[in-house]
Amino acid sequence: MLPEENDLYTPIITKYFRVFETYEGDEKKGYLLRYRGNLLNDNSAEAYEQLAQELRPLYVTPLFRMEGDQQVIQLMKGIIQPKPTKVWGNIVFFILTVISVTFAGAFFFSTGVLPNTVNGWMSFMKSGLPFAIPLMTILVFHEFGHYLAGRYHKTTVTLPFFIPFPLSYFGTMGAFIQLKEPPKNRRILLDIGIAGPLAGVLVAIPILILGIYLSPVQKIPYPLPLGQIFEGNSIIYLLLKLIIKGQLLPQPATYAGVNPILYWIRYFFTSSPLPAGGFDVIINPIVWAGWAGLLVTSLNLIPAGQLDGGHIMYVLIGKKSVRLLPFILVALILLGFAWSGWWLWAALIFFLGRLHAEPLDQITPLDPKRKALAVLGVILFILVFIPVPLV
Repeated sequence: MLPEENDLYTPIITKYFRVFETYEGDEKKGYLLRYRGNLLNDNSAEAYEQLAQELRPLYVTPLFRMEGDQQVIQLMKGIIQPKPTKVWGNIVFFILTVISVTFAGAFFFSTGVLPNTVNGWMSFMKSGLPFAIPLMTILVFHEFGHYLAGRYHKTTVTLPFFIPFPLSYFGTMGAFIQLKEPPKNRRILLDIGIAGPLAGVLVAIPILILGIYLSPVQKIPYPLPLGQIFEGNSIIYLLLKLIIKGQLLPQPATYAGVNPILYWIRYFFTSSPLPAGGFDVIINPIVWAGWAGLLVTSLNLIPAGQLDGGHIMYVLIGKKSVRLLPFILVALILLGFAWSGWWLWAALIFFLGRLHAEPLDQITPLDPKRKALAVLGVILFILVFIPVPLV
């Protein structure tokens, strides 16, 4: 279709795009005009920025897309104008989460008997601070990693929403931020997505090192006390215990004739058999907080949907990342026989794992540094993933 004389858009498009074909759209098709061709500027990110600025006064938003080996520009009616959010909710839920996490830390390391006086409650809550302070620090760094990356790229994001959950081991279900507008391109989506896990783990590892260093290695009772729980192992957690304590922990009382390598592979993926009578680090609140920080990081890095790992995989391989979904679901279902919590995650990912934050510009590829950064994100997931978090 040839552009009409009163077409305001095509003369602007041709400044940046060699047009081969033009298609007229409508409300049903969801676009005003659609162009096939090639960008004149090799720097597609720069071209998108300049084109978007020129079209903004016309109240139009461009989308850059790839169809096979052809480049497409699609003009959408309207511009994105994120509304400001009220921060009082973020502040209230942050305070509630601090209280909830402090309570959970105090209760986990207590005798299980709640105080019945004001002074008793003050002492009780104070005892939860060695857990609450490091865990909240990890969560704050994680979420503000996302937030500051978004602000750096001028992408509107909300402040973190923290979720209190006092009836749990950690006192929280974590936190999240919300993108209030699509990221401009894959590079920006990667930067925002990976900044949280990197910031969180850079705080969690020193906390974990300190906690392990301060924790004694003691014999595990045999038989196990009623209600005894064991924290699961990630590769990085095993390595830190090995480096700091000089042995793989938990150390079983006996391998019962099983090859040690096979024993550790089995234990890593099933946490069975429990190492009663062996030796392990007797965790303190700092270890518990650092370990929880790694768990939060690993859950966020699962390569599916709107999770940080889903963003990383999407920018690496595009919409093909959806093909990983069946394999992820099968893996989580199988792991669920060792820890039933994975079945809940499998259900959530089944319903939400097909949704991605699609950038406005899908032509601009990752640059070499960001490809390396995305691969680092995948490696980090492997290092911090805990197949059986609790048993």
